Amino acid sequence: MISQLLFLLVAAVAVYLFAKNLGKIRRNILLGKDVNLSDNKPERWKTMLKVAFGQTKMAARPVPFVLHFFVYVGFVLINIEVLEILIDGVFGTHRVLSFLGPVYNAAIGFFEVLAFAVLVACVVFLCRRYVVKVARFQSAELQGFPNKDAATILFVEIVLMAALLKMNAADQLLQARGAEHYINAGSFPISSWLVVPFISSLSDGALIMLERAAWWFHILGIFAFMNYLPFSKHFHIIMAFPNTFYSNLKPKGDLNNMTSVTQEAKLMLDPGAVTPEGYTPPTSFGVKDIQDLTWKNLMDAYTCTECGRCTSSCPQNITGKLLSPRKIVMDVRDRLEEVGKNIDANNGIFVEDGKNLHSYISEAELWACNTCNACVEACPVNINPMEVIVEMRRYKVMEQSSAPSSLNNMFNNLENNQAPWQFSPMDRANWTQEV
Repeated sequence: MISQLLFLLVAAVAVYLFAKNLGKIRRNILLGKDVNLSDNKPERWKTMLKVAFGQTKMAARPVPFVLHFFVYVGFVLINIEVLEILIDGVFGTHRVLSFLGPVYNAAIGFFEVLAFAVLVACVVFLCRRYVVKVARFQSAELQGFPNKDAATILFVEIVLMAALLKMNAADQLLQARGAEHYINAGSFPISSWLVVPFISSLSDGALIMLERAAWWFHILGIFAFMNYLPFSKHFHIIMAFPNTFYSNLKPKGDLNNMTSVTQEAKLMLDPGAVTPEGYTPPTSFGVKDIQDLTWKNLMDAYTCTECGRCTSSCPQNITGKLLSPRKIVMDVRDRLEEVGKNIDANNGIFVEDGKNLHSYISEAELWACNTCNACVEACPVNINPMEVIVEMRRYKVMEQSSAPSSLNNMFNNLENNQAPWQFSPMDRANWTQEV
């Protein structure tokens, strides 16, 4: 009974903390401007099933795709065994789902194979990042916490899978010895050869202690991992599904038109234009800070896996320019977290701190982008870094009149000559005289 009460207490605290942090993230996302992405639901469900569940965009790089597939499937299916652990923890039972008989035995055996595959995949991922040193994992924006975060995630998953296999190994030995409470159930194809030979000489008491310690370590590790997720890039295991559901279904080359600017132009240029009822002239243009982005842009920031596929596909980054689409998304998330903490510290009200999104992202980065959408195409969870860049450019141009000199020349020509070129509109047809 003490064990059950302790389990309930720990579970309740873990769920409460997770829900609290989830609420903060929801609050932060809703700081963005509203945008309607509820249209065409069949297409949205199809996109989510294909991209988030099916992992189709991961397949562009076969090696990490296969490894990630093992981790992904393992995470989803092994949680069925975690469900059994939760029930056992609450009611003090042991392998409560064993009444399923052969189905249960096959399932436990399959979970062991998956656990071993996850363990191996995570070891390979660590080697790729820290031994082989794949180029896209060595960028400056990953130094510090992002680098430690990636290592922590992989290490924790390895330890959790090892604990699961140790628990099963001790369990099967106790079953074979007829120990009380340990019913004959389950199939153990991996732990029987990987772990059992090392612990088979232990006494019943030592095996029970090992099994219980591994059981508690595994479930407490899952609770701790669950509460680490909101602070980690690994939060994408939750956010990938809503983020892909709310994907932009328009053609990638279709940039958002600013309806407020269009309306103002009509009112200025058309003498017969009528001001729409309830129309309010715009007070700002583009994106200065995270409140000017849409909630979908902010959801993108929390969904980023930091995999770097966007940056490694960016032609400007490849040719040595300062731009890294991954850094753009990470900067949005960092600024959003900063604003969220500001709100928490000031009783729910944001107090101006003298910073904005442009404090994180330089003009050199913004103007390096050639809006080719390579980053959008490469992202495995349909994040759009280019939209943030374009909107921040709009702020620079329309609010601060700040743009590279080459663009300012073009803007002047458009204003004065109604074309990007320097010659007068009256001379536009001169070339026909030579034909």
